[in-house]
Formats: sequence, structure tokens, C-alpha cells
Amino acid sequence: MTLAPDQSSIDLAARLDVHATRSEVVRAAPISPSLWELTLRGAASLLAGQPGNDVMLSLQGEKRLLRRRYSVRSVDEENDTLTLWMSTRHVGPGATFVQQCSPGDQIDLVGPRGKILLDPLADWHLFVGDTCALGAFYRMAQSIEPPGRAIFIVEVDEPDDALTASFREGLGITGVFVNRDGRPPGDPTGVLRGLAAFSFPADTGQAYLFGEFSTMNVARMALMDRGLSAEQISFKAFWRAGQANQDQGEPARD
Repeated sequence: MTLAPDQSSIDLAARLDVHATRSEVVRAAPISPSLWELTLRGAASLLAGQPGNDVMLSLQGEKRLLRRRYSVRSVDEENDTLTLWMSTRHVGPGATFVQQCSPGDQIDLVGPRGKILLDPLADWHLFVGDTCALGAFYRMAQSIEPPGRAIFIVEVDEPDDALTASFREGLGITGVFVNRDGRPPGDPTGVLRGLAAFSFPADTGQAYLFGEFSTMNVARMALMDRGLSAEQISFKAFWRAGQANQDQGEPARD
């Protein structure tokens, strides 16, 4: 039997004008050296929102309840499930949960969250980030209408983290995966190398920067130096090197 969400989740959802539910774990399994896929059942379409949105999970920390945000990878409306791709490259409440949970376990979800959606007017879409962003990038790119174009520049921790996806026929796809090759988190060298190998297509583009805080800031400046305006760059820091995310799931900004 699926229980009602905790009152704190209900209250938070009311303040944010979104939804809260207690979802059931259907499956949790590794899909690469650094990523696990978590499938959850319950109010999936309501929680998942649009491509680019994320959901907030209620997780138990060492001393208190914490919330962590994960982008939705996909939604199966027929089976009322959504999937998340969750990084396990670090020790944290989300990584611990996905590796220890079992089918039938329940967890509170609040969503949809996030404000960065696909720009419908862009002719091409540039997705720049790290392994943590792959789920968000692929869901967004799979919603692009042909003959649009999607370019991925993604730094991965291991070569086998370079997961691929299928896309609509007629969509132009370019993928550049850069191996971190032992560089420490927060080192922008790999992402900058990927950007240096990229030539802007013609027409109007939009860039989506999802990943480590300082690396994405450097990438943003590099794109602006090459002529993209601030309005053409959508920025979302998923995490920050050397620091745990705050209780509500966001990395510190100062």
C-alpha cells in the first residue's frame, strides 16, 4: 500500500505550487560505472513536468531530513513511472539511497521543479556539462522537433559513462565526450577542450550548461567570449566540487 506523503512534503509543494506524492521504487540498477537508473511509480506525469524539469527527493541524512534534486530522464505515462539517472561517484544521501533501495520501497517526491526548458525558437541546441547532466540533456534533446540540431559536449568520469540515446529521425546530432582522465572535480580543462573543438552552426542557437558550479561558470564565460549573448545561455549548477549540496538540494552560490 502506498502511503500519503509526509506533511513537510505537502507543505513544501503547496508553497512552491507543485505536487507532492509518495512514490514506489520499481527498479534501481547501475547503467554505467558512475550512474544508476532509478524507476519510480506514482503521479509520474504530474511530477515530471516538461523536459528540463527535475524532482525533489526526500532523503534521510545523518542527522536530519535532506532533499536532493534530480532531473527526470524519461516518463512512461502508460505505466505511470518516471526514471532518474543518479550519479554514484560521491558519498551522499542520493547515491546511498539508490544503491540500497529495493522494489517496493517508498519515497516522497516533490515536483516538477526547475525553470530551464528547451528554447522552441532555437535552430540548434548546445548541451554542455558532465555525467550528472546526461539524463536531463537526453530528455530535452529527444523533444526537439526535426530538422533541429543537438550538440553534446559532456565530460565523463569513465569512458563507459558515455551513454548514448536514440533521437527522432531527421534530427542532427553531434556528440563530443571528453574523458576526465584523472583531473580533479572543478577543473574546467576538459570542457574547454571540448568547446574549442566545436564550431557554432549558422542561425540561432541556445546553450544549456548543467554541471559543476565553477566549471560551468568558466564554460559560460568561454561561450560569451565567442559571441553568445547571456540570453542564449541557460545555466544550472547541479553540484559544487568539495562541498555537499545544501539541505534543499542546491549547491552553495557564494
